[in-house]
Order: sequence, then structure tokens, then C-alpha cells
Amino acid sequence: MYGIFSYDNAPPRVGLKHGSQILDLELVSLLGYFDELAIDSTVFAQPTLNTFIGLGKSRHRLVRERLDELLRGENTEFSKVHDQIFINASRVTMHLPVQVGDYTDFYAGIHHAENVGRMFRPDAEPLLPNYRHMPVAYHGRASSIVVSETPIQRPSGQYLGPDNQPVFGPSTALDFELELALIVGKSNPLGEPIPVDEAEDFIFGVALFNDWSARDIQRWEYQPLGPFLGKNFASSLSAWIVPLDELEPFRVAGPHQTPTPLPYLQQSKPAHFSLDMEVVLHTKTGDEVIISRTNAQYLYWSFAQMIAHHTVGGCNLNIGDVLATGTISGDTPGSYGSLLELSGNGTRPLHLPDATTRTFLADGDRVTFRGWGFSDGIRVDLGDVSGTIR
Repeated sequence: MYGIFSYDNAPPRVGLKHGSQILDLELVSLLGYFDELAIDSTVFAQPTLNTFIGLGKSRHRLVRERLDELLRGENTEFSKVHDQIFINASRVTMHLPVQVGDYTDFYAGIHHAENVGRMFRPDAEPLLPNYRHMPVAYHGRASSIVVSETPIQRPSGQYLGPDNQPVFGPSTALDFELELALIVGKSNPLGEPIPVDEAEDFIFGVALFNDWSARDIQRWEYQPLGPFLGKNFASSLSAWIVPLDELEPFRVAGPHQTPTPLPYLQQSKPAHFSLDMEVVLHTKTGDEVIISRTNAQYLYWSFAQMIAHHTVGGCNLNIGDVLATGTISGDTPGSYGSLLELSGNGTRPLHLPDATTRTFLADGDRVTFRGWGFSDGIRVDLGDVSGTIR
């Protein structure tokens, strides 16, 4: 996992997470361990990963192969500088890993879409007619994407009061949304769509993502143009990004798509990933409760299909752009990726060990997402993403 860290008043730079330590890649480069790769050490002395990402996947693979070789402990000289190039993670400050130019939020989790449809359109089909034909999405607010551990201010806005008339005030229905973020790894020219079977080449990596939502504000404002104040106050991105290559052991076939997608969305290989995810709620009293467990393979649309559809009209993606999957929910209550679903829109409160209940988030609540892939003895951690409501 790559991220941006700083410590001891030094400028932010690129690091590799290795257990409970962070490997300072600028120092590794300055000491000559990347010399044969012909990569300038200034690439690793940047306050975001964008420059490193811009090297391209072939160079990323060479860096990773060299690091794997060094971390196996076969290089005696590298072992001698261990204390110089490794920093304990508890000593560092983590920063937003990429400069985000644009942000798109998809709605690719079909079980979430069905659950929300049943709540808000009980007398109609839960899925709108377009859902199974294309990956639905909206353009979000990039400026309010924050790194994990950034406190989340409860937003204020308009929502309907008890008498069904609009009032203004702090949201009373603040929620989380369990998502993955795709970090765009290279650009396509304006007007040139990305073919679905080439789309994964445009993904640098994947990170955990919490698209905080004010449900009461959202419900009042979203028709006819979709989310606005209910979504734009904050979204939390993990400090660590896992290169897509590292998720290859967890590649699986996706759900059967009916009807068959149009040709530009038809893939020639399995393009989903089995990644376990969990939501942990930490209360002010110190309790830590896992309130949901799910898996990324529940997504209806694949990463590649999202990118192919995003660009089919000619939209140009840029390095560092964030494409979020939308809420990932399973098909059972314990696998739902939002409190909206877990509490049945407030009708089924969650009972916590401290004898309190939750329908939506209370001030002081801390939410953490964790994720990992595990297959045939291989485990890759996605890290975590956390935020506390204030």
C-alpha cells in the first residue's frame, strides 16, 4: 500500500506500508536502491502520489519487484540501513494520498439500490428501469474529500420537519456509506472512450471510501437533480492505496447480468474482486461494535464497466480522479453498507452494548471501515478509513 506521510516536521513524501512501519521511499531512492530503474528520487518527494502514479504501471511493477527483493532481507546493505529508512506508523502524520481533480460516485451495489428503492418507492419496482442497463452515477464534490481520521462536522441544511414543512438545522439523519474508491492511473484524451477490456489499465489502485450522507437533507433536495448538500460536506478516503495488480489473487466472476449489457459493457474476462469489508462503530463510551460485514463481489457493475460507461460519451479521466463504487451491501441484513438499511430507515434501531441505540449517527460516534482480500493463503490488507462525528 502506498501513501503520503510526514514526520518530525519534514515535508510530506511517498511511503510504503509494511506491517506497523512505513518505508520512506525517498530515502530508499536517495540511497541508490532504485538506480537501475532510472527513476528520479524527486518522484518520491512529492506531497501526493500523482507524480508516482504518472510513471505508469510498467514502472510501478519494477518498483514493486525491487521492493519485494529488498524486503525479503536478502540484501545485507539494505538491512544495515533499516533504522534509517523505516519509521513506526505511530510517529507519522498521514495526508490525502492523491490530488483529486474530479470525483464520480456510482450506484453499483444492486442490493443497496434495491433496499433503498423498497423504502422510498414501496408501491413500485425497487430498481428503476435503467439500473440493469448501465452503471448509474453522479458527479460529486472533489474539494471535500478528506483523508482518514479527519473529523467530520455534522452538516446543516433544509429538511422536512414533523409537520412536513421545510426547516433548517443540523442533520438528524447522518449516515455512512461503505464504498471502494478507484484511483485513476492514467488519462484518456477528450473524446476517446476507454474500451471495457482496456479499462483496468486506467486504474492505479483501490482504497476504502466513506461517502458520508445526510439522509434527511438528501431526501428533501434530491428530486429532480440528485444529491447536493446531503453529500457534498465530506467524503473520507483511506490514507493508503492498494495497486490494482495486488488484487489479482482475488479476481472472481461477477453476478449474472440480465439483460445482457450492450456491447460496449461486455467483458471478456472475470472483472469482479472478492474483498471482505466490515464496518466498526466506536461509541463515546469506548465500545467497538462490528455492525456490518460484506464483500465487494456483491457489486453488480465491475470496475471496468464503470470506467467504460463513464468515458463512452468522450469524458476524459485524469490521474488522481476518484471513482467510487457506491454503497456495497450484501443480500442479508448483517451485510448492509449503511445505517439507512441497517435501521430500516430508522424503524429498527440498532441496540449497542452500552445500552444505547442508533438509527443514525450520534455526535462523538467514530466509524471505521476495514477491508482485505484472502485466497489460497494470500492476504492483502486494504487498510482502513475512519472519521469521528463532531
